[in-house]
Amino acid sequence: MARAKPMSSVDHAWLRMDASTNLMMITGVLVFETPMDIDLLRERMRETILQYPPFRSRVVREPARAWWQEDESFDLNSHLHRVSLPGKADKLELEAFVADLTSQRLDMTKPLWQFHLVENYLGGQALVARIHHCIGDGIALVSVMLSMTEGEVAPQVTERNARMRARAAAAQEEPENPWDEMLRPFTRKAVNALNSAGNFTEKYLSLLTAPERFTDIGKIVNRFAKDAAALAMMPNDSRTRLKGKPGVAKAVAWNEPIPLTEVKAVGKAMGCSINDVLMACAAGAVRSYLLSCGDAVADDTDVRAMIPVNLRRPGDEWKLGNQFGLVPLTLPVGIEHPLLRVLEVRERMNALKGSAQAHLATWVLGLVGGMPKPVQKEVLDVLARKATAVMTNVPGPQTQLTLAGGRLKQILFWVPQSGDIGIGVSILSYNGGVQIGVIADKKLCPNPQEICDRFAPEFEKLAMGLLLNPWWPEVVAHMAADAKAVKEAKSAPQVLTPESAPPPAGVKPKFKKRSPFTAARNG
Repeated sequence: MARAKPMSSVDHAWLRMDASTNLMMITGVLVFETPMDIDLLRERMRETILQYPPFRSRVVREPARAWWQEDESFDLNSHLHRVSLPGKADKLELEAFVADLTSQRLDMTKPLWQFHLVENYLGGQALVARIHHCIGDGIALVSVMLSMTEGEVAPQVTERNARMRARAAAAQEEPENPWDEMLRPFTRKAVNALNSAGNFTEKYLSLLTAPERFTDIGKIVNRFAKDAAALAMMPNDSRTRLKGKPGVAKAVAWNEPIPLTEVKAVGKAMGCSINDVLMACAAGAVRSYLLSCGDAVADDTDVRAMIPVNLRRPGDEWKLGNQFGLVPLTLPVGIEHPLLRVLEVRERMNALKGSAQAHLATWVLGLVGGMPKPVQKEVLDVLARKATAVMTNVPGPQTQLTLAGGRLKQILFWVPQSGDIGIGVSILSYNGGVQIGVIADKKLCPNPQEICDRFAPEFEKLAMGLLLNPWWPEVVAHMAADAKAVKEAKSAPQVLTPESAPPPAGVKPKFKKRSPFTAARNG
């Protein structure tokens, strides 16, 4: 009898989210400048991903739960297919091929993943991977996929991946408690994942080291309850052409990478994170796209995106399963000035870092994963109606990689959208570049390349505006935590802040406007 293992309730929730209009697959594309050795590729797959039981197991479903049942007739050839593009074998053909795959269900009688090796793409090759979300989230699957690679100029990458392969083998027998995260939503790893020093985080961590301060639990529970209520009462997203009832057909697109060093430089100059800069550029690209379609974009137009937050401890990226939460980021599409848009994104992201939203989303998924499917669908549809897009940002390796003798040029991936969400934006950094990918429902956005193509110009406008904009003489005091920090701030390169930045002529400042989530939480 083949071994069987129960699926966690969170993973089960993702399994049951499949719909004809949105299949719960994470789709990735690895583009190679030079061809791979197919036999060596199979060997690398056996050493890495096939060491994880879910990649060798089919799913056995029951009404309220599911199991991983090892497939005794597993055949790698059923999951690795060799194909050729029929025409020019260029980027347009590969995008169309990937888009068709994103609309095709995986075979439920076999392990829920499939690779297609495109053997004639632009003089090299492309490896298209489709993996069901119930196997793992984007962080885990990107990490596991890259464990097959080796570092061309960095031996430490090869050593790291060798360690991951050993961990994969050891992970087969690792015990799990699928209810642990649901019953203990505020674990140390979940709180640390927010990278925040807010009052909520500080007070919770103090309880871990000083249990006598148990009276503070009421405040933590109150924050959790307020965030849950804020999410429930948050209004549905703005009506734009990107929001509507999706169909079955999808379209995918990607851009040429943007230099990561330039993104870092802009973020440092503005006192913002790399993620703040990239999300603001995404907002600008959406704004430009809507205007090009003839749509009116008001000053207060917002487009809400659900942002995954990794809840793993550092070093646990190799573990499969879904260990992430979601936070609702309202993109300030109505702000025209690129500098002000970045600062507004920073303010909204900072407001979310002090919340319990990421933990709340994981808790909800764990809870509904054990409920009847109609109940799960109703709960998740309510959440989906509050957003237009899903946006992810995954940091990748910053050295040149090879796989089975092929030189890896680009890494792309797209996460699925649940309910009626029709747009997915994925950001991944690799080898000194930042890669943007967009997947869209064809009914809502027939050509997502028009959004991708606007991303680099938006970043260029931001960088140019930063160079031309005068520096303000002071850093406001509230940016410093104490007198020492104030002194350091005065001697450091000066940064733009919402309060110190006079708005350009004709541009109204938006900093006093709170996001819908922040407004609902704070009352």
